[in-house]
Amino acid sequence: MIRHGLILAAGLGTRLRPLTLERAKPAMTVGGVPIIRRVITWLAREGVTEIVVNLHHLPETITSVVGDGSDMGARVRYSWEQPAVLGSAGGPRHALPIIGASTFFIVNGDTLTDLPLRGLAEAHAATSALVTMALTRNREPDKYGGVRMADDGQISGFVGRGPQAAGSYHFIGVQVASAEVFAELVDGEPINSTHGVYDALIASRPGSVRGYLCEAAFWDIGTPEDLARTDAAFTA
Repeated sequence: MIRHGLILAAGLGTRLRPLTLERAKPAMTVGGVPIIRRVITWLAREGVTEIVVNLHHLPETITSVVGDGSDMGARVRYSWEQPAVLGSAGGPRHALPIIGASTFFIVNGDTLTDLPLRGLAEAHAATSALVTMALTRNREPDKYGGVRMADDGQISGFVGRGPQAAGSYHFIGVQVASAEVFAELVDGEPINSTHGVYDALIASRPGSVRGYLCEAAFWDIGTPEDLARTDAAFTA
C-alpha cells in the first residue's frame, strides 16, 4: 500500500470569498471539524501516514489546526509556496524532496470523499500509468468540468464545464502519481496538471494517464452554497 500523500491546500479560495479572507478553504469547518483534519484522518485510516501539506494562503489557519498530525495517526510536514501559488503540478514538483517517495497519492485539500484507497492503488500498480485519477460519472456537467476516458481506462483529455462535459467523468480530487511526472519541471514555476502537464503526457505517452472509475461519494466546498450543503450533510 502507498503510504505517502500530498494534500493540495495552497489555493486562494476565491469563489468562497469573503469567508476565505479570514481562513484558508481547507481550514473551513464541516460538521464542526476543519476539512483538512477530516482529509488527514481519512488518509491515515487508509494507511497513508506520511503526509505533506502544501501551503500559501493564510497558512497559519491550517498549521494551527493540524500541527504535526500525530493526534490523527499521521506524520504531517509542510511544503511552503511563496511568493506565488505554484499550481496543481508546480506544487507537487516543489514538494518532491519532502515527500521522498517515487509514488504517492495527491489529494485535494478542499473536497471530501469516502473512497477506499487500496483499490485505486492496486489499479495504478496493475498498469504502466504514471497517473491514475479517481473518477465518477459526471452527473453535473454544468457545474463541473469533465475527464474524457476510453473504455480501457485511458484518459484522452479534459473539458470545461458546460455542454461539452456531457457524458464525461468527474475527477473527485484523489489520484496516484509517479514522482517522474513532476521531476523535470522547473521548481518554483507555476503550472497545472490538467490543462497542462497531464495533457502533454497524454500526447507524448498515450496510456500514461488513466482513470479509476468508482462510486465514491464526493462533497465540495467550492462556493458558500457548497459549504452549507456539505456542512449540513456532516452535521446530520
